[in-house]
Amino acid sequence: MKKPYLLPIILTIGILTASLGTLHAIQPVIKDMEQAATAFLDSLSSELKEKATFPISDEERMNWHFVPKTGERNGVNLKDLNDVQEARLADLLSTSLSPRGKKKVENIQDLESVLFMLEKADHRDPELYYTTIFGDPSKGDWGWRFEGHHLSLNYTIADGKLLAVSPNFWGANPAKVPSGPREGLRTLKGEEDLAREFVLSLTEKQRKIAIIADKAPKDIYTGADKEVSPLDSQGIKVSQLEKNQLLGFTRIINEYLQNMPADVASDRWEKLRKAGVDTIEFAWAGSTDVGEAHYYRIQGPTFLIEYDNIQNKANHIHAVWRDFDGDFGRDILKEHHLHHH
Repeated sequence: MKKPYLLPIILTIGILTASLGTLHAIQPVIKDMEQAATAFLDSLSSELKEKATFPISDEERMNWHFVPKTGERNGVNLKDLNDVQEARLADLLSTSLSPRGKKKVENIQDLESVLFMLEKADHRDPELYYTTIFGDPSKGDWGWRFEGHHLSLNYTIADGKLLAVSPNFWGANPAKVPSGPREGLRTLKGEEDLAREFVLSLTEKQRKIAIIADKAPKDIYTGADKEVSPLDSQGIKVSQLEKNQLLGFTRIINEYLQNMPADVASDRWEKLRKAGVDTIEFAWAGSTDVGEAHYYRIQGPTFLIEYDNIQNKANHIHAVWRDFDGDFGRDILKEHHLHHH
């Protein structure tokens, strides 16, 4: 039986490629997403539907953030929904994420309950996660967003094709739950452990290239910017790795890809592979010791992954995937319209 979220790796001289099955199989995923989004909207009252929807061209598309906000996000939150509407939303999330990604989403929401117990603050609420639909899922260009504290999932679809799944933000506070019913839970375990294992697998000479600073920055550099450009070229390139180190590096990227359905992950991998894998850079800043502040980024010609674990005594993770020309499908939609209209 195939393992749907495994990326079988083929290593060649200085170049990393992947075999991920049939790339065109992404179309059924998009059809399921369209049907689930339509069913969710149909389950809403006219008042809630008006609250949940915006035109695809609206500036609200770029109004994203990962900090806790009360009454400042647009869309419908979980408090607005009855059981049937919540079930339709769960269906939409299930079509848009892998089971593994959906479990991470649930854990991130649950961490709000942990924070409420630790802080007794009203803005720590697992129901303050908002759904917003842009355009009409039953026709034309459309997109949707699911967002709250430490989570922002953004999807863009045009003519039945998935154009973008970024920005894609995941966070965890606490990164490791210190006590209570969820004690020991590590929601973003792979994002941290696989990167540390990789940097420690480097030779001393390679580590001097990969580790760009002894101290980690205060946070990810891109923050919640609406548009991002490549950061300074720093770190070690894929072309500078030994063959036995390539698998460890690929496992980090795979951890982020596996949040999406297998066919979506396959499509994303193929795009970054075509853009050039050997020039992708890995840069680390801060300590390599467990429990101490650290940061890393993986940057290729078309994309950027940023991660940090710095706040709250290095027990608070931020991790994001950005596309330089694809966030919110903005530039891709422009090109798509030029070629198709």
